[in-house]
Amino acid sequence: MASLQTSSLIFSSSSSCPSKNRINAALQLPELPKLFKTQTRKVVERLNFQAVDGSTNTIPLQKIDNNNNNVFTIPELAESFNLSSTSKATAQFYAILEAVADRVEMHSNMGEQRNNWNTLLLNSINMITLTASSMAGVAAVTTGGAGMSLLALKLSSTLLFSAATGMLLVMNKIQPSQLAEEQRNAARLFRQLQKKIETLLALRAPNQQDVKDAMEKVLALDKAYPLPLLGAMIEKFPKTFEPAVWWPQNQFQKRNESYQTTTEKNNGWSEELGAEMREILEVVKAKDTEDYARLGNLALKINKTLAIAGPLLTGIAALSSPFVGHGSLAAVAAVTAGSLATAVNAFEHGAQVGMVIEMYRNSAGFFKLMENSIEATLEESNVEKRENGELFRMKVALELGRSFPQLKDIAARSASSRIDGTPIDEFASKLF
Repeated sequence: MASLQTSSLIFSSSSSCPSKNRINAALQLPELPKLFKTQTRKVVERLNFQAVDGSTNTIPLQKIDNNNNNVFTIPELAESFNLSSTSKATAQFYAILEAVADRVEMHSNMGEQRNNWNTLLLNSINMITLTASSMAGVAAVTTGGAGMSLLALKLSSTLLFSAATGMLLVMNKIQPSQLAEEQRNAARLFRQLQKKIETLLALRAPNQQDVKDAMEKVLALDKAYPLPLLGAMIEKFPKTFEPAVWWPQNQFQKRNESYQTTTEKNNGWSEELGAEMREILEVVKAKDTEDYARLGNLALKINKTLAIAGPLLTGIAALSSPFVGHGSLAAVAAVTAGSLATAVNAFEHGAQVGMVIEMYRNSAGFFKLMENSIEATLEESNVEKRENGELFRMKVALELGRSFPQLKDIAARSASSRIDGTPIDEFASKLF
């Protein structure tokens, strides 16, 4: 057996720049065969590392032969292990993570700001309206000798009612309480996406498909919950109530392709589990989604009526105020309309009817997302390409706020109710 000679691997960094640290390390290894030595020279030339302070130190990997003191460097280690593509995808994924974290902060701040809008505008408009009503009432009882005082009261009342009408038109158009709820939902969904990205990074190294999917989810959320008001604001009074959609349309077409086969038999799926998921899907469609659509349409109609009634009443009061003092009818119209406008405005924006609509819209979107997820999973005929059955069942149970026995029980009652022809009297979700 040939004797083994030792060689040293020395890591060093240049000390020509005072900002770079000197690193020396020695590792004793047996002499490598000549053929392996020749191949290794083509693999690694240098290792780069990022220092804590952000500076990049280049550390050449050198081999010194004890016999003739020959020094050589070894290139392309990263490429030989295909680390460059992995590092690129990971860097892109971290960039997306940073953008998502920034969006969480932006939407949270914007939600607080728009909630302040609702409070400040509500208080200001109600104070203006009540003040104008008081002036109109005082003007109605002012004696004829105080002509200038009567004129000042009527003019002030008219101007205040007109200002309240204009402010109400703007406030009812943008619905600050609904804007605030949109931003709260956006912050929650971006925070959820942030956790999913962090979980994936903890479990494995991301690939380019993961990067593409994350980008699509971020853009879909940006479209569903825009930050600007002008030109991009969600329509507050649509013709029909529609659930919110914050996921990419092709999300479920790609999702089944990303799951890898497991050694578990049938990937955790069985005929019984498939039937249970189909029954859960029917209950979600028939009860939860339908109920939130009904409530959303009802709240939308109420909000439309209130949004029209408020400015209409302050407008009537503004038109009646100049004629106060020439008859009792004008004074009654101005004071009564102003008082009613205050009550309507307090109910619409104090009770935050717009926020309730957005809550229903988001809840309906949640059940729509669940429907799409279950349908896409069950439509995949190859169970090996589906998400693991037990894991999928656990996710559905958690999202509905039910235990496994409760999930099985409601599926059985749904099946029996369809056989009997009687509708099921229970909702699938116990959370909301």
